[in-house]
Amino acid sequence: MELLYLSQAISVAFYVIAFTESFQFLFDFIEKTFSFSLPRQVVSLPVMLLLSYVILKKGANLGVKALYIVVGILILSLMLFFLGKGEVGSGVEVNLLNASLRNVDQFFVVFAIIFPAFTGMTAGVGLSGDLKNPAKSIPLGTISATFVGMILYFFISYKLATSANAEALISNQFVMSDIALFGRIIIPLGLAASTLSSALGSVMVAPRTLQALALDRTFPVKQVNSWLSRSRDVDNEPYNTSLITCIIALFFVAIGDVNMVAQIISMFFLMTYGTLCLISFLHHFGSSPSYRPSFKSRWLISLVGFVTSVWVMFKISMIYTFLAFFIIVFLYLYIDNVHKNRKGLSSIFANTIFQINRRLQIFLQKSNLVRTISDWRPSVICISKDSFVRSNAFRLTNWISYKYGFGTYLHLIEDYYSKASYQKSLEVLKRLIHNYGDNSHVYIDTLISPSYTSAIANAIQIPSISGMENNMVILEYLKDDAGKLDKIIENLNLINAGNFDIAILASSNKPIIYKNGIHIWIKTNDADNANLMIILGFILLGHPDWHKSDIKIFDFCKKSEVAETRRQMKELIDKGRLPITPQNVKIIVEEQDKLYKDVINHYSADAGLVILGFNRESVKSQSKSIFEGYDSLGNVLFVNSSISKIIE
Repeated sequence: MELLYLSQAISVAFYVIAFTESFQFLFDFIEKTFSFSLPRQVVSLPVMLLLSYVILKKGANLGVKALYIVVGILILSLMLFFLGKGEVGSGVEVNLLNASLRNVDQFFVVFAIIFPAFTGMTAGVGLSGDLKNPAKSIPLGTISATFVGMILYFFISYKLATSANAEALISNQFVMSDIALFGRIIIPLGLAASTLSSALGSVMVAPRTLQALALDRTFPVKQVNSWLSRSRDVDNEPYNTSLITCIIALFFVAIGDVNMVAQIISMFFLMTYGTLCLISFLHHFGSSPSYRPSFKSRWLISLVGFVTSVWVMFKISMIYTFLAFFIIVFLYLYIDNVHKNRKGLSSIFANTIFQINRRLQIFLQKSNLVRTISDWRPSVICISKDSFVRSNAFRLTNWISYKYGFGTYLHLIEDYYSKASYQKSLEVLKRLIHNYGDNSHVYIDTLISPSYTSAIANAIQIPSISGMENNMVILEYLKDDAGKLDKIIENLNLINAGNFDIAILASSNKPIIYKNGIHIWIKTNDADNANLMIILGFILLGHPDWHKSDIKIFDFCKKSEVAETRRQMKELIDKGRLPITPQNVKIIVEEQDKLYKDVINHYSADAGLVILGFNRESVKSQSKSIFEGYDSLGNVLFVNSSISKIIE
């Protein structure tokens, strides 16, 4: 709207400067008689002052009445032009079938000059408050004006082409006077009428646009909004905004360069039209229920309109285009900062993203593209009630979700669902987003459930926001909290029923030393988990926290299996193109006098993260002892793969 107002206000100056051209006879007379080139401002400034006086004193009513007379003169001049033959068209032959474009490099210069003439078709938009039925009149009037104008321009161009040769068209800007009946009189009058009608239209529309901005409290100062929104008591005319508009127009009239002013106007108008088309296009895809225009449009037309507007802007002037972009970005950021509660543009983009996300989810679900073993990626769901005690579970989910996976983090509120607990969940969610949202790549939510078991049962049935089914559950406990570990073990069968991969994070109070890397320990009887553990290690390295880290693999095997184990590991790393050097693979021979856990505690005491595998049968037979005995380690991630993954 701000750009629209500026374009309307400056266009007043453009039309007044163009109006001055109808006094060409006066400038020619003075130059021939006194050998003095009279500045155009001698005429344009008094005309602008007179126009300002009329609008400020009499208002739009007199302007509308004057338009009838002006349009009458314009119609008469066009009729006499089409009826005339002139003497400049001798030997002119025009064949549209063999027509060719000449001076193409100057096309957009000419376009910038004539384009403002098309913008008068939108005058009804600015006068909508004075229309009886704007919802019907604005679309009908705008489209009708566009088509009528296009038809007239076509026939005027054709008449000029058939009535004057190329030399006359290039050298004589008043060639229409030589063609029309009584052309020496009627064409200057017609030029004056056309430019004056456009100037009147703009000087009536622009103040109402500025007044609408003030009524919408766009400006940061309350007194400014109040003063600009005020109307004159006698006739309800926007006197104050009319005064501002006339001052802006006077400034550009004083400049007097019609080409420069035309380019500036074209930029602002094209930016306005392009923005409107973009908003319309985004609304089509956003499908907000609150967007219910009485006049329907097509998304393709809106998209073409936006792209064309931007393209034409660059073709006219790259400098003015970047200047226009800078102005609109500055205005948006400024207004967005002043009116923080208004999220119009962000709301449109949000609705569009929602729709794109919804369609992508449906597409992925139907196509079943990401469910094959060879194309596996984690879609994790993490359940924790300790979000405000420690962040380990969230950090792990965020690491996995940063680049290669998808994550949903659920904060558990152990309670029965009620109005009070729901209100509490909203407050908790707000705290979670505030605490974790800045650097989060995880979808955060809350879950109200009376028990840990019911929470898990509900969570594993929740669809993933990624469009694919969740395939991994992350659970977390503090190493010193044996009771929490018991609850996790009690619910493993429930999770296994859904064929989920399981990751249990044993959190430690030790600081994470990222540069010491990720240690992955593999045993002979742990083959089904091995690939998942390696893939998870690779995924974690994708997060910036681990960018200076590496993966170290420790493989337990019998002495007779060392050579074969080393070969298999090298083949796996080469085939999977894993960022693991041979020096970071250590084969450890099983010894009867050394406990497995003691060896791990020795080698990985300072590791940033240790990844170990576990299987269901071991949990059934050994219960929580599987997860205990790693006191020297920091954070330990226990992994169980529902099916063996393939590394390609």
